[in-house]
Amino acid sequence: MTLKEPAPVAPGTTAGAKAEPPHRATAWPEARAAAARAGTAARAGREPGRLPLGQALGRVLAEPLPALTDLPSFDTSAMDGWAVAGPGPWTVRAETSVLAGHAPAAALADGEAVRIATGAPVPPRTTAVIRSEHSRTERTGSGGLVLHALRDVATRQDIRPRGQECRSGDELLPAGTAVTPVVLGLAAAAGYDELPVPSRPRAEILVLGDELLSTGLPHEGLIRDALGPMLGPWLEALGAEVLATRRIGDDAEELYAAVTGSAADLIVTTGGTAAGPVDHLHRVLDKAGATLLVDGVKVRPGHPMLLAALGGHRHLVGLPGNPLAAVSGLLTLAEPLLAALGGTSTPRSRGRAPVVEEVHGHPHDTRLVPVVRRGGQLVPLRYNGPAMLRGIAVADGMAVVPPGGARSGQELDVLGLPWPPTSGAVPEQGACFT
Repeated sequence: MTLKEPAPVAPGTTAGAKAEPPHRATAWPEARAAAARAGTAARAGREPGRLPLGQALGRVLAEPLPALTDLPSFDTSAMDGWAVAGPGPWTVRAETSVLAGHAPAAALADGEAVRIATGAPVPPRTTAVIRSEHSRTERTGSGGLVLHALRDVATRQDIRPRGQECRSGDELLPAGTAVTPVVLGLAAAAGYDELPVPSRPRAEILVLGDELLSTGLPHEGLIRDALGPMLGPWLEALGAEVLATRRIGDDAEELYAAVTGSAADLIVTTGGTAAGPVDHLHRVLDKAGATLLVDGVKVRPGHPMLLAALGGHRHLVGLPGNPLAAVSGLLTLAEPLLAALGGTSTPRSRGRAPVVEEVHGHPHDTRLVPVVRRGGQLVPLRYNGPAMLRGIAVADGMAVVPPGGARSGQELDVLGLPWPPTSGAVPEQGACFT
């Protein structure tokens, strides 16, 4: 099911007798916002999961993280040295040092000292800890040791008091915090073995069309399915658990059974979003009682994409059948929805950068153009037609070209892709937009 895209027009071109009138669809920024809202609402109806610390890296917190205990949970020595009580000089207690991980020593009497290690619990009635380098000892006639301070001693110096970092019940981190290695360390210090994280959304992919081959060379009007192999890994990279990728022919009843019988939180379909003789998706969604949240987007390629609510916090993203148009649908609808479902507020972005040359645009719609970065500038790639993947295959991202196009040097937003950017070298395919 190939979908025709109009030829782009030069920047500044105004709608005239030959210009296509604006189609009735959702503006591109509003479509992305609608997808994010749908994901946020769906997440609110889902119970968060819990993952062991070793599996939670890269996820986000589904709930605020309260402290389970005071940190530190007892008064500890901040330095290697001596725990002392009262004014000096101090008689050194004739016993082994107080070490981290061992039970606290007996309470000190005034004028008494005991050697202590960093992190060890300070004995009861300790006045201060004196650092080793700020002290000296001398032997008495009876063979005992007397400790002298080489500097003034302040009450409670070099003691980390219980609860210095937090008290039990304090909010350590808010919901939505990305789980980084440091967050794992803080959670472990606070006594956590597991973290609350949003459950991974389950996705199912329905590849539509009788004309698609899964193996071999295209022949006799049949073409290879490019989206089936691509969409599963892409959705996995966006945080989804892909249950299955299924081939569905141009059969409305088979499509209806697949949509209504799916256990996925997100169904992604390819093709069938337009109004051709075998484009059944709209009729199937109507029969299934779905609510269309987005029915067409003012973006090229990919304007026939759609987003539907299926009920029960389930959604369907309908992608156009042309490969680059489908990528546009992923970036416009699927990624914001999955980001919100996963608890992150916004999809990945690669910032803004100036474009090296004029970029043609559509008179009414946003254009998404594959680009590479070179010397801090964006270089549009030649193979950017709706049916082409050769440009996006080597791209660093998709530049967001506003209606009417962009001038040379104009800064554009860049949508990131869920894999590392290229080295920055311009591929041989050509680095100009045509």
